[in-house]
Amino acid sequence: MSERPKKVTAAKVLRTERPTPHLIRLVLGGAELTGLPVGAYTDHYIKFVFPPAGMSYPHPVDLAALKRDLPREQWPRLRAYTVRAWDAAAAELTVDVVHHGDEGLAGPWAAALCPGDEVLFTGPGGAYAPSPAADWHLLAGDESALPAIAAALERLPVGAAAKVFVEVDGPADELPLASPAAVELTWLHRSGRPVGAALVAAVTALEFPPGAVHAFVHGEAGYVKELRRLLRVERGVPREALSISGYWRLGMDDEGWRSTKAGWNAQVEAEEVAAVA
Repeated sequence: MSERPKKVTAAKVLRTERPTPHLIRLVLGGAELTGLPVGAYTDHYIKFVFPPAGMSYPHPVDLAALKRDLPREQWPRLRAYTVRAWDAAAAELTVDVVHHGDEGLAGPWAAALCPGDEVLFTGPGGAYAPSPAADWHLLAGDESALPAIAAALERLPVGAAAKVFVEVDGPADELPLASPAAVELTWLHRSGRPVGAALVAAVTALEFPPGAVHAFVHGEAGYVKELRRLLRVERGVPREALSISGYWRLGMDDEGWRSTKAGWNAQVEAEEVAAVA
C-alpha cells in the first residue's frame, strides 16, 4: 500500500452533508489541496490528525517533530478515511465519515464541524483500482468500505461485470451507487445481527461467474478473515487478484487495532498457507 510522505495538509470545511442517518459527508477545500495526488486508486485514503483536547500545534505541523519533542500524551491521534471523491479543478476533497452518535473519536468530531473549520490530514495513500483485465469484479464490505466501493464502481468501464454486496444497518443507510458497468448490487441489512453475518452468508452463497475475478473486500476484521479464507482457500482466488483488509475490529479502538494488525495479518496468512498446502 502506498502512502504519501507524512506531510500534514491543512484544509477548510466547505460544507457538510448527511446523505444517510449514519454518514457525514465532509467537503474540504483550501489552497493546500491544489495538486493533491489523488486519482491513481479508488481506495485512496487520508488520515485525519486529532490533537489532544486543548492542544494546538504550530503550522506547518510536523508529526515527526511532535513525536520527538512532546511527551506521548500530547501526540495527535490519527484516523484513516477513504476519499469518496476528488474534484481536481475545484481542489475539493470529499470524505465520508461513519457516525454512530457519541461513539468513537471521528464521528462526533465530524458531526460538530461547520463550514470554515480547519481540519488536518496526512496522505493520500492507496493501493487498489479495479483491473481492466478482469472478467468480472466482486466488491464487498460494510459502511467503512462504501466510499471505496462507490469510487470503484464509477471507475469501471462500460460492459464490465460486477457483483456488489454492501452491509448496512437498515434501508435508510442505502445510497445511490452509479456505474457505467453492468452491476448487480445487493444491499444487506444488519437488522440486529452481528456485523458481517449477512455479508459472509451472501458472498458464500454467490455462484461465481466463469473467468478471472478481481475482488475488493474490506470492513470489520472478523468477517474479513472469514471471507479471505473463503476466497483464497475455497474459491482459489490468487492473492494478486484480491484486495482485502480489516479497516477496523470490533471491541478495539483504532490505536489498538493498528498495534495488533500486523500480527493478526501474519496469523491469517499462516493459516491460509497451511490450508492451501
